[in-house]
Amino acid sequence: MKAHFSIEYKTQWGEELRLVIAGQEHAMSTFDGVQWEADMNLNADLATDGRLCYHYALYREGKLVWTEWLRAPHFLQVKTQQARRTTKDDDQAFIVSDAWRPIPDDLPLYTTAYTRCVASHGEPSPESLHAYSQTLQLRVVEPRLSADERLAVCGNASQLGNWQQPVPLTLIGLQEWAINIDADKIFREIEYKYVILAADGSIRQWEEGMNRVISNLPLRAGQTWVKTDSQPRFDVRRWKCAGVVLPVFSIRTENSYGIGDFGDLKALIAWADSVGMRAVQILPINDTMMTGSWQDSYPYNAISIYAFHPIYADLSQLPRLNDKLRMEQFLIARQELNELPQIDYERVLKLKMDYLREVYEQEYRKVSASSEYKAFVADNEQWLTPYAAFSYLRDQYGTPDFNCWPKYSTYDSAAIKRLVASKHHQVALYYYIQFQLHLQLTAVHEAALRARVIIKGDIPIGISRHSVEAWAEPHYFNLGAQAGAPPDDFSAFGQNWGFPTYNWQAMLADGCSWWVRRFRHMARYFDAYRIDHVLGFFRIWEIPLHSVQGLLGQFAPAMPMSPQEIESYGLSFDAQLMTEPFINDDLLYELFSYRAELVKTLYLDTDTEKTAHAAVPNEFGSLNTFYRLKPEYSTQRQIEPLFIGKTDPEDLAMRDGLYALCNSVLFVKDNHNAHAYHPRIAAQQDAFFRYLPEHQQQAFNRLYDHYFYRRHNDFWYEEAMHKLPLLTQATGMLTCAEDLGMVPDCVPWVMERLRMLSLEIQTMPKQLGMEFGHLSHNPWRSVATISTHDMPTLRQWWEEDPQRAQRFYNQALHIDGPAPQQLPAWLALEIVNRHLYSPSLLCLLSLQDWLAIDATLRNPDAHAERINIPANPRHYWRYRMHISLERLAADANFTQTLRTMIARAGRSLTPDPSPKERGERGFV
Repeated sequence: MKAHFSIEYKTQWGEELRLVIAGQEHAMSTFDGVQWEADMNLNADLATDGRLCYHYALYREGKLVWTEWLRAPHFLQVKTQQARRTTKDDDQAFIVSDAWRPIPDDLPLYTTAYTRCVASHGEPSPESLHAYSQTLQLRVVEPRLSADERLAVCGNASQLGNWQQPVPLTLIGLQEWAINIDADKIFREIEYKYVILAADGSIRQWEEGMNRVISNLPLRAGQTWVKTDSQPRFDVRRWKCAGVVLPVFSIRTENSYGIGDFGDLKALIAWADSVGMRAVQILPINDTMMTGSWQDSYPYNAISIYAFHPIYADLSQLPRLNDKLRMEQFLIARQELNELPQIDYERVLKLKMDYLREVYEQEYRKVSASSEYKAFVADNEQWLTPYAAFSYLRDQYGTPDFNCWPKYSTYDSAAIKRLVASKHHQVALYYYIQFQLHLQLTAVHEAALRARVIIKGDIPIGISRHSVEAWAEPHYFNLGAQAGAPPDDFSAFGQNWGFPTYNWQAMLADGCSWWVRRFRHMARYFDAYRIDHVLGFFRIWEIPLHSVQGLLGQFAPAMPMSPQEIESYGLSFDAQLMTEPFINDDLLYELFSYRAELVKTLYLDTDTEKTAHAAVPNEFGSLNTFYRLKPEYSTQRQIEPLFIGKTDPEDLAMRDGLYALCNSVLFVKDNHNAHAYHPRIAAQQDAFFRYLPEHQQQAFNRLYDHYFYRRHNDFWYEEAMHKLPLLTQATGMLTCAEDLGMVPDCVPWVMERLRMLSLEIQTMPKQLGMEFGHLSHNPWRSVATISTHDMPTLRQWWEEDPQRAQRFYNQALHIDGPAPQQLPAWLALEIVNRHLYSPSLLCLLSLQDWLAIDATLRNPDAHAERINIPANPRHYWRYRMHISLERLAADANFTQTLRTMIARAGRSLTPDPSPKERGERGFV
């Protein structure tokens, strides 16, 4: 079967297009560098379900530069063509006129968040198109239709309705529509336009501009001309929606067991739908069970990237226990725990695990015999077996640290299979739990699809060093380092998450299959996701294992500096002086005051070598005596145990001062090259920098600015483009990036190219020199929010800095006069409204900030609403709603207020109200 392909694409000298069919590249020819053509013999055996998929690729001097967007490849329906084969072998069965498909600007409309949740038109069915002896197939991409609309064509031929009766198109691909027209009966030039039909068949909108024209049909019997048209010219508003952000554990219903679960998540989705919201965003829900204590409440320290946390099992969906007395005890405990204002993590976890174990003993024989259970185990064996074995061994040995296990500390798949077989009943408990969680979350997702609500999940950047993945797939990680973040608004000393960093070289070697598997697993249950700390895909902040704080970290990968390069900036480089802790009498008295002598006695030795080496007049201020930390206290990890459990302010000040001594360097050595260096982050805040003479400070500042803000932009851009395209195109989910922190210039370049949604927070603007951002400047491809789980809520933020609140009141809200000391409900409503009217595609606000607009529903204690404090690595994640969802849903006034606000801001499913109904106004 032959086909003639043509595509218009303007190339430059040295560039060429290639046609890629079933993984095989085929050269194309051109006469003018614009119109490219190729004649091909098609092998129908390479087709899948009757479709032969292909795409175009751009090469420059023989090297691949870029390809089309592979989530929506071109395809030919070859099965239909073969069935009606009438042309000669030397004739073309297909004449194909294509258009290049880049990643579309309106990419969110091609994701399952839109095509499956908000505006579903069912599954594509190209096979339903009727074939004729001579077929003109019109194809066009149109993603902007709502669920009750469909695309049609109307023109001057009877096959096109004679301008009277529009002919509906068929959805054949990802937002791609088509119609087959009997070309044998067309004898004149045809003109046509695309139209949008309402559910009742009436025309809602005609395409604007001139008619489309086809002057001649180059067809013979048995041929199909596949003509791809440009996108219709409709005046359609961009889709926007509103939603709520709430961790699953924070949901409260009258049926909860002291913590939110998957049953409660279904109730939250129903409530969101009732008020006109189209999205629910949650935090990670993976299993974090390590110690069984409250320290496992941290949701970003999971033991598995696949397994869900048993604490989210809705026990009411499981069979009741046959032991009625035992069942009654569980119900009484549930009521007690559910009345608590916050989560008692340890009691809740014990209650749920006890119930799960007992119902497992009661039901497993019947469940394990079911085909559904067997299919789940078979489909998920790759991760389920290591996870279940890990959980069993953790329980047996009393620790998740597999390095401490007397057996199986090194993962061996054959040995683990033997263990699972010999201890099947004990290990299968975790198969059973994950099966039940899978059923419950699948039901939640199905309910969300019916309600047309998007569930947005969260993909943490790191994994625990005591996790299944670190145990079973250690080659993917650098276990000798810690991931974190440099200093930011959340933490002056940086954040040390404790996670291992990634071995990207190993991951890229197999096409990032580890990440692709992870994303595709998540796509079973979610239609949008947040990439936690997207900066980690450009570079990660890598901290040595001996550090508690993050100041001694370095970016990985990065380009370190040689001593010669450092000195080229005018800085006199001395490795001994600048890479080892700088400790002299002045610094000690600055940090410890009257306790300086005690510090010298307990923790320091005199460094006579450095004292003599650095005794240069006027080089570092008053050079009296230099010191070094005693070997047993030379790192923060060695110092840390001395102060565990101590709460006295003087003890904590002593600890922090000793930590500061460890950090007192201008440069840190590169992890891979002992003769290369990185400037220490935020070194200008330390005494060492202040001791430098002014010309040395200026030289260091020039070096520092170049290193952190210019040196790596192209380098990190290439790093990200090796990884993120593979991941963002692995699924159809909507990709939202958490792009906060020390953001290099290359980050928005990559996000724009891949059409990722940014995170926009008015009080954390990305523009330099601005204290508050302009909401009207938010890009459409963005998520607008007021606060995240790592930040104080709107009410807390308002109260923690009255002077800042006053500036926000006058400068951002443009309201004259003194600001109220506490945020009143009317003002919270105004702030929320302004976010709803922003151009951002998603306006996702925490439930706490939604409730702030209602004086009767908001929590009387604003400070009880904080979820996390990033500066505290031992924070207890235990926030719960202070009222139940049932009470919230019963408040008709609040429900109507939200529905009206969301509709007037153009974020509802209904057609646009008029500007007057919307109450439109300009916000800055």
